[in-house]
Amino acid sequence: MKVLVTGGAGFIGRWVVDLLIKDGHQVWVLDDLSNGRVENLQEIKTGKNFVEFVEGDIKDTQVLRELFRNKFDVCYHLAASINVQDSIDLPKKTFDNDVIGTFNILEQCKHHQVKMVFMSTCMVYEMAKSKDGITEQNPVKPASPYAGSKLAAENMVLSYYYAYGLPVTIIRPFNTYGPYQKTGGEGGVVAVFLKNKLANKPLQIYGDGLQTRDLLYVEDCARFVVTAGYSDQVNGEIVNAGLGMDVSIKELAKLISGDHSRIKYVEHIHPQSEIQKLLCDSSKANKLLGWHPDFDLETGIRKTEEWIKSTTLI
Repeated sequence: MKVLVTGGAGFIGRWVVDLLIKDGHQVWVLDDLSNGRVENLQEIKTGKNFVEFVEGDIKDTQVLRELFRNKFDVCYHLAASINVQDSIDLPKKTFDNDVIGTFNILEQCKHHQVKMVFMSTCMVYEMAKSKDGITEQNPVKPASPYAGSKLAAENMVLSYYYAYGLPVTIIRPFNTYGPYQKTGGEGGVVAVFLKNKLANKPLQIYGDGLQTRDLLYVEDCARFVVTAGYSDQVNGEIVNAGLGMDVSIKELAKLISGDHSRIKYVEHIHPQSEIQKLLCDSSKANKLLGWHPDFDLETGIRKTEEWIKSTTLI
């Protein structure tokens, strides 16, 4: 197939691009590099199936018109503003990127009849209230402008399925971590903890650390994303993916540091947008896509730590 990945120079995006190329598809990448890095694609760009990298903005309709002349079969739309605190500080920027940008992509997909896989987030959910985890029927709660923008974009995506018959799938992966994730303040908790551990710095926890996360290793996430684009079974559907096991941030810090004295508790920067318990029920992904995670938490953390030790991309 001919495939476009928006946000393909980002953390998850580069793994999606890599897997698509390994599966034999021709791949184009669109990224404005506001969060992604060209270096993430360095090893991938040399492959014969990597067609083109376009540095451009999903809000630029001229760039999109030119790009979609390539007559794609599938568009994996991963480009977004993803930082919760940034969305609280600058809600319009997040809305413009995550809602208007998504609308622009939808218009091109409709015009050219291109299937869209839309990357949403587990942050749209209200917290898990049972040990069984969060299904796609769980109540949503837009506790940040980031979550609100993703929900607004989801509704636009589904409207194109119902109004125009456009094949679309909405995916909600849970907290993803692994190699190529940034280790600074905008990075995920696993990457930040590992970087601080290796630098002999304290592992800082916001609040009491009792909030839980369902941590999905990035190669499992990428396989979920890619598989959603291959299957008509999930057209018009919202689908979760997660490990199916949650861990408190406090326990995660202990697991990574191996030393309780290295843990430091600090005031939460956005307690109003914190989700206390995130635990995924991936049974729908298993049923419709045959997807299940291959990497447990300990293996994923070990692989991520090995990558951080070996790279300059941090």
